[in-house]
Amino acid sequence: MWSRLMPDSRSRSSVGVGRSIVAVLSIGAVVLGLAACGSSSSSSSSSSNSSSTASTAASSGPGAGKPAVTIGDKNFPEENILGELYAQALEAKGYKVNLKPNVGSSEIIYKAFTSGQIQMYPEYTGVFLSAVAEQAKLPTSAAEAYKQAKAFAETKGATMLAYTPFYDSDALATLPAYASENKLKSVADLKPLGKKVILGGAPEFATRFQGVKGLEKEYGLKMTFKPIAIELSYKALESKQVDVQDVFTTDGQLLGGKFKVLEDPKKVFGFQNVAPIVKQSVLSEEGPEFEATINKVSALLTIPAIQQMNKAVTIDKQSATSVAAQFLKANGVV
Repeated sequence: MWSRLMPDSRSRSSVGVGRSIVAVLSIGAVVLGLAACGSSSSSSSSSSNSSSTASTAASSGPGAGKPAVTIGDKNFPEENILGELYAQALEAKGYKVNLKPNVGSSEIIYKAFTSGQIQMYPEYTGVFLSAVAEQAKLPTSAAEAYKQAKAFAETKGATMLAYTPFYDSDALATLPAYASENKLKSVADLKPLGKKVILGGAPEFATRFQGVKGLEKEYGLKMTFKPIAIELSYKALESKQVDVQDVFTTDGQLLGGKFKVLEDPKKVFGFQNVAPIVKQSVLSEEGPEFEATINKVSALLTIPAIQQMNKAVTIDKQSATSVAAQFLKANGVV
């Protein structure tokens, strides 16, 4: 089971940075030129400069001599980017990192975390409360969601580091023509359509409160659910396999205006800032610079920045490794 869900880890000493980013706004760290950088291989490549930098960091940085850390990420592009960002930033400080990408959904990756197969992963605070802590009561703010998620993690020998400025929640999207035909502005407008609405989403969306269960309870919806793999979300909409699809609010595909996102006035999808969850024992072993490095990366991740990186991977077909390296270099992290 785990051999399928958890690919072999990649022990990395250095990561190629590709060509320079065309432009970056210093406030908010918004990448503007990722698409102009050209595509790159999905495997890491090391220039002589990056190899030299990594070698120096490994021998003299704050991570020198510290135990290796295994980081996991979930099974969609934004998480792959986040995993690379944190791993590469730590490596630049001399930490030894094994990155396990595409582990799976929150329910799956948390099992990998608690079983010791990984020691850290980027998590969404609201999903963590709903899918892992199994909490049905909705937090009233992003800060409250983080506080509750961190408190739960700390009962399990772990903690959450600082959360990102960007938040990425689930959302229901549809084609503009379908929205216009059925007068759809908010999720609540779907109720009169009943079961004739075909709702697409990842399999776990059917069992989550921040999913079908919450939509039924809070809005009284009775749609027909169809499991759709995350990477096929927008294709399912465009090919009209589904009428409405669960998407993520930071998806690069939403930048083009081809899809309409329905409002969620009852906030069923909650507050979804990213906060890396890490074992307390790892923080003790790795020292204060480990947490400081992770928090520095998180602070750079605004909504425009993550949307542009998502677009570079999902639409422009660059690798998460390359996109993360460009972003970190442009912002002086590596």
